[in-house]
Amino acid sequence: MLKKLVNYFLQGLLYIAPFTIVIYIVFGIFSFMDGLLEDVLTALFGMHIPGLGVLTLVVFLIFIGYIGNTIIARPLKRVFRNVVERVPFLKFVYEAFNDLFSAFVGKEKKFNKPVLVVINKESNIEKLGFVTEENLEFLNESDKVAVYFPHSYNFSGELFVVPKSQVKPIDVSSSQMMKFIVSAGLAGMSQESSEPNETPHEADT
Repeated sequence: MLKKLVNYFLQGLLYIAPFTIVIYIVFGIFSFMDGLLEDVLTALFGMHIPGLGVLTLVVFLIFIGYIGNTIIARPLKRVFRNVVERVPFLKFVYEAFNDLFSAFVGKEKKFNKPVLVVINKESNIEKLGFVTEENLEFLNESDKVAVYFPHSYNFSGELFVVPKSQVKPIDVSSSQMMKFIVSAGLAGMSQESSEPNETPHEADT
């Protein structure tokens, strides 16, 4: 009887834990963002309006994004980059984060070529990843490509330089592939919702 109760308890914990964690994280982010401008907005309106801080930040970020894509902002960008260029460490950090964000949401997305790479030919072990660079002449490796392998349940990953002949394109959407890898294969992939890749990588045979 006790064993069954423990089993039911663990099952209940398994069902409610993911939902509770998501709610906790969302509430924490909401409270943090709302608290950033709480004092300023309270002094301005004479009362605390829940959620107004979040709304203000969202509108502000949209405005900054709009300004960043207009001709008016180009001189400001040039000045900012000139300042960054003069500080070595700041330049390194800025360029690293800029490249990372551009790879996910920029105009030149990098994680849009999911592939299977043969890791061990004898045992036919393959690994899922994304081709991030096809021109490796600067490494004197013109017959190879750069493949990024995200870690499951993590935001880090590994980058391998592999022969083109060992890379096989996969006809699934990039978002589904990333979700599949990051979840250690637990998320699964639906064939119905798969979208063809914009620029599939042609592997040499």
